[in-house]
This record gives sequence, C-alpha cells and structure tokens, in this order.
Amino acid sequence: MATPCSQCPLRRHPLFKPMSDQDVRAMQKFKVGELIIEAGTPLLIEGSNSPQLFTALRGMGLRYKTTLDGGRQVVNFVFPGDFIGLQAGVMGEMAHSVEASSKMTLCVFNRSELWNFYKTHPERGFDITWLAAVEEHFLGEALTAVGRRSAIEALSWALLRIFLRGQQIGLVHNRSMALPFRQQDLADAMGLSLVHTNKTLSKLRDRQLANWSDGQLTINDLARLAVIAKVELEPVPKRPLM
Repeated sequence: MATPCSQCPLRRHPLFKPMSDQDVRAMQKFKVGELIIEAGTPLLIEGSNSPQLFTALRGMGLRYKTTLDGGRQVVNFVFPGDFIGLQAGVMGEMAHSVEASSKMTLCVFNRSELWNFYKTHPERGFDITWLAAVEEHFLGEALTAVGRRSAIEALSWALLRIFLRGQQIGLVHNRSMALPFRQQDLADAMGLSLVHTNKTLSKLRDRQLANWSDGQLTINDLARLAVIAKVELEPVPKRPLM
C-alpha cells in the first residue's frame, strides 16, 4: 500500500523542513500513487516527455547525460527526498536521464497537475522552485570540483557531499553508509578515468580517511577530508520535501 503523506518516514529527518498540516494535505492530494523499481531500471530518459513527476522515498539513483560517442556524464546522485522530473514538467522534455542504482520506491505525481498545484499552493510552488535552484547550485559546485581541483581533491569533495547527505537522512551508522553506486559512476561524475579514480580512492584509504568497498562508504575523519577537498564543514541547509 502507498505510504500516506502524514506518515512519510522522511519527514522525521533533520534535513527536511517541517510541513504544516495544510502542506501534508496538499501533497496527499497531489500524489497519485507509488512506484517500485529495481536497480538498473531507467526512470526517465533524456529527451523523453514523461507524464509523471516523482519523489524518491527509498533508494538511490543517478542523473546522467549521454554523449554523442556513447559515453556518460553523471550530473548528480539521487537520494531519498529528491524531487525528480521537474525539467520535463517545465520544459516539456528531460535534459538528462535518471536510473535506479538500487531498488527504489517513488512517490508519483501527475505532471499535468503541476501548474494548477503552483496556483493553488504558491508556497509549495516556491519550494519546487527552490529545489530547482539548489540543483543548479550543485552543478556549479561540481563543475568547480572537476575544473579547479586535483583528482584527490575532487573525489574528497564528492565523497564528503555524499556522506553528509547520508547523515542527514539517517543512512550513516558507525561512520559508514551503504552506497550502491559503482566507482565508474563516481569517475563519470568527476571526469576521471576508472583507473585514476581507483588509484585515488586507494590513496584516501591508505591515509585512513575514507574507504569505499563492498558497497559501504566509511569516512573516519570528516574534518581532514574537508581540508583535502578545500571546503569548510558547514551544516547541510534544510530543504523542502515534496
């Protein structure tokens, strides 16, 4: 059975802003069901015109673009609480693809109701706009990581971002979190070869800073990893939950 919005397990996590009873009722009316997909299943395809929007309730995935030569550029990682498909809702088609990296449960919304949702619930509409702006900000950060950081700095930045997000949604236990992505996914995100990525991750493991193996990411010293990544450890800003 679909999870009622009033009992959404994501709402208890510190990452998400509190929702009023009115917000919860609005989301329940907007939601039309749930979808469960297995790892490796494409959810949205670049250039497609999906009739649905989604919120990731459980599981993780990838957003990526396909290059003309068949390569792949990962543009972001999907975590529980992420809103998916807004590009198709606004622009008519997806500018990137989304694929499940683990088994995922998704809340489903009708795209045809998006503009009416904006009109009848303008504060929630602003939340959707905020999420789109945050996505753009992340892409700017990622571009800086790729263009202005060395391989060890860029990978430290990426692992730090992933781990901090995991902390805020209850995925980290005893300094470790399950991570269903492949090293190739991280390489595709950072513009590195798989070999270079593997060697760089080995350096982080040898320094006893971070270890990613057997689907588990362990970070022993966030502060030292942040120094290598050339970022300050700051609280993750709260975000709206759609």
